[in-house]
Amino acid sequence: MSFTLVDPATVRLNRSEMAVPASNPKFIDKSTQSSADVILFDLEDSVAPDEKNDARSLLIKSLKEKNWGHRTLSVRINSLDTPYMYRDIVDVVEQVGDKLDMIMIPKVGTAADVYAVDMLLTQIEIACGFNKHLGIELLIETALGMKNINEIAAASPRNESLHFGAGDYAASTRMRTINIGGPHPDYKVLTEPNENGLREAHWDDMWHYPTARMVIAARANGLRPVNGPFGDFSDPEGLQVYAKRSAVLGCEGIWAIHPTQVEIANELFTPTEEEVNRAKRILLAMEQAEKEGKGAVALDGRMIDIVSIKQAETMVKKAELINLNSK
Repeated sequence: MSFTLVDPATVRLNRSEMAVPASNPKFIDKSTQSSADVILFDLEDSVAPDEKNDARSLLIKSLKEKNWGHRTLSVRINSLDTPYMYRDIVDVVEQVGDKLDMIMIPKVGTAADVYAVDMLLTQIEIACGFNKHLGIELLIETALGMKNINEIAAASPRNESLHFGAGDYAASTRMRTINIGGPHPDYKVLTEPNENGLREAHWDDMWHYPTARMVIAARANGLRPVNGPFGDFSDPEGLQVYAKRSAVLGCEGIWAIHPTQVEIANELFTPTEEEVNRAKRILLAMEQAEKEGKGAVALDGRMIDIVSIKQAETMVKKAELINLNSK
């Protein structure tokens, strides 16, 4: 273990993050009944330029009047290179900052982008006398952001989660894509010819590298790594494979751009009963070993190390949080 210890960000469920256009009152109203862990109100891509001001006003009114229960609430502001961003922060946070949990910065390119938002949030919170400090979600979706991802992830103590946005990232890097988060028929490898001279083609995951890099930067800085949306919401089977692949790489969850995607994400990022029970047994075994003065302990024929204990603690805490939020 390195002498450098990383403090984890605020513990929150982040299995599903439901994106809701802030310009659509119907979708905002429906989101109060959503089972998503995080409701992300979008002032950016899903809102047309001539609707930005009205969407901001509608969101403020909705946050004052509606109740989302224990759901975590976040707002995706417009990017720093637009004339809308400062009003998104000032108007929304000053008027309903106490109703929110996080602010998402889209298209983060440098650590200075995070500093700018952090500075505005700090001034508003002091001026308004807020006791709660808003967290920051970071959306990496450009080549510049991916290049500077490590510095971005470490840029502020407010940082909570790191997200990968495949759509804009593909545009920024000029990738050939068919759908957001999905595969491409040209991204494949051929096997060597068999005895009959036949070769098989295997599709590969074109998103593996940026997703894995995002996860590493997040975990190295104590943040939650969250994968972005799977664009084809009419393909639940494709979504399941996408979610499982994200989980294997270390993601806490994924975005949902349609209500039908929420339950799939919640289910696939929830530890199974068997996994939770084993985690509890690991902690009990270690507790008993400490009482007996043993430095090491075995369970089911395997040695338990410090990594196993930390993983077990994390899983049990996550299961407890899921049970609490389901009530």
